[in-house]
Amino acid sequence: MQRSVESTQYTSIDYTQTLDDAGVLGSIGTVGDAFDNASAESFVDTFKTELISDRVWATRSQLELAVVEYVGWFNNVRLHENLGDRPPAEFEALYAVKDRHQITVR
Repeated sequence: MQRSVESTQYTSIDYTQTLDDAGVLGSIGTVGDAFDNASAESFVDTFKTELISDRVWATRSQLELAVVEYVGWFNNVRLHENLGDRPPAEFEALYAVKDRHQITVR
């Protein structure tokens, strides 16, 4: 009997080397910890559902523009329940103000 694929994690050596060559820190955690890309997976699922499913673009340029517009809308307009019904850009701006205030108070 074979083990399920989900019980292990695999990160390609080529992928890791590509990140390293670009000076990018990977966001993949170790097995069993809380750093498992759940937020990224949730975004990709939402992205596919809201933008990609059941749509066809005539050109790659049209798709690229649709993706850029979606990401802009997602970050600056779309309300996120887990952020207090705020868009991520607004939430981050509020956090930055709070963080600056805490630094000056110390």
